[in-house]
Amino acid sequence: QVQLVESGGGLVQPGESLRLSCAASESILRISVMGWYRQAPGKQRELVAVIFSGGSTNYADSVKGRLTISRDVAKRTVYLQMNSLRPEDTAVYYCPARYYQSDYWGQGTQVTVSS
Repeated sequence: QVQLVESGGGLVQPGESLRLSCAASESILRISVMGWYRQAPGKQRELVAVIFSGGSTNYADSVKGRLTISRDVAKRTVYLQMNSLRPEDTAVYYCPARYYQSDYWGQGTQVTVSS
């Protein structure tokens, strides 16, 4: 198993930035895929970005150019840098991981973008 703990959410104004963190209990090089999903009230959970064990990344079209996924292998942590935040980015952000063909999820962190 792998435990995932998200942090870094909060309340910000439109145009501001936040950085989310997802700390894993195992080496992230052994985790084939990690990423960020989000779920807004009344909506389905949607993919935001993923990073593969080799370091390649993919993004949802809606966040390209504003959100960046990265990792620190030594800290076993994946980050989501969110710039130019919009009210429609308001959601609970979750960090999933695929570890030995099983999927694990963190508890989520709330991001609210409002003036």
